Amino acid sequence: MKLAHLADVHLGFRQYHRHTPGGINQREADVANAFRGTVDALLVAQPDAVVIAGDFFHSVRPTNQAIIFAFQQLQRIREALPQAPIVLLAGNHDTPRSRETGEIISLFRALDVEVVAHEARRLVYPDLDLSILAVPHQALAGEERPRLAPAGEARFQVLAMHAEIEGALPGDGHLREYGGAVVRQADVTPAEWTYVALGHYHVQSQVAPNMWYAGSLEYTSTNPWGELLEEAERGLVGKGWLAVDLATGEATRVPVPRARRLLDLPAIEGADLSAAELDRLIGERVRSLADGLTGQIVRLVLFDVPRHIGRELDYAAIRAYKADALHFRLDIRRPRERRTVGVGSPARRQTLPEVVAEYLGRRPLPVEVDRETFVQTGTELITAVSREVAEE
Repeated sequence: MKLAHLADVHLGFRQYHRHTPGGINQREADVANAFRGTVDALLVAQPDAVVIAGDFFHSVRPTNQAIIFAFQQLQRIREALPQAPIVLLAGNHDTPRSRETGEIISLFRALDVEVVAHEARRLVYPDLDLSILAVPHQALAGEERPRLAPAGEARFQVLAMHAEIEGALPGDGHLREYGGAVVRQADVTPAEWTYVALGHYHVQSQVAPNMWYAGSLEYTSTNPWGELLEEAERGLVGKGWLAVDLATGEATRVPVPRARRLLDLPAIEGADLSAAELDRLIGERVRSLADGLTGQIVRLVLFDVPRHIGRELDYAAIRAYKADALHFRLDIRRPRERRTVGVGSPARRQTLPEVVAEYLGRRPLPVEVDRETFVQTGTELITAVSREVAEE
């Protein structure tokens, strides 16, 4: 009995200002391509059932293009796997604030997709000897929560849920996806289930022997650099989904083809260095990329750089790096702003600009507002105010 477990697709996600020749935001196209590649792999794997554990879209009101693309890809699965259940949970990104508003994912019921948007539902498939308790975000957001326990005579008992499992995130929760419902692992009792399929946390990870976060299919969180570090610590390269053998309990990672790399270059210690020395080190870091900078997403952090030194950097060269990459972020930090790159030790605390960036990255926006510009403007303002207060 083979189960495909994926989550956090985030179709419609937009970032940066680059567009495809067809006028589509390049990162939105990357996310779409990641899902298309996942569907390609599903059709090869031929699972008996497919679970998409929430946050199928990045917002409750995705663009028409994102909706049409999603419909096309789900239709591909349905046509290739006509007998396989496809279970789609609503995550916090899919769930409107008002229930009367309605959720876009309900459209996919026309493809015989089991859409579970509000209350938890137990889905039983006698031919597969399978029972799935599907628990969307909304079912966990209120005071009364469903009882998370197997039921019935089916051999394979699966719990699919979009939630944050308490204590499952690393360190101090710097990679926490805001807006999720928190559930205690003791309330899940994973030993009672054949398998627990989780969505919400973007780094693929095993919570218990039979309990997994599938992770996202692309880097769509407000802290991709923290994701990158966490994945490296787990020995993961890029994103993927899980092919689960319910009879044996084995969960196999299936990688998703990457459109481009996300790279965090080794940080530069800028204390006591001149602008010319920093320019040379920046150039060395960029030239160290084996496949070059073109089309990639790259960050380089400079620690302990005084304001007057930062102003003297070679910005013509930096603009050239930015023009070559899809996105090149030179993160210059003043002496009082030193902090751990990505995620840190359990004692680490987020800075105020990081908190603001994460909040603005999640706030619902009109389609015409560019999120990257919105977040950047907000963080620049709060950083400027923080510096003025510190200098006073």
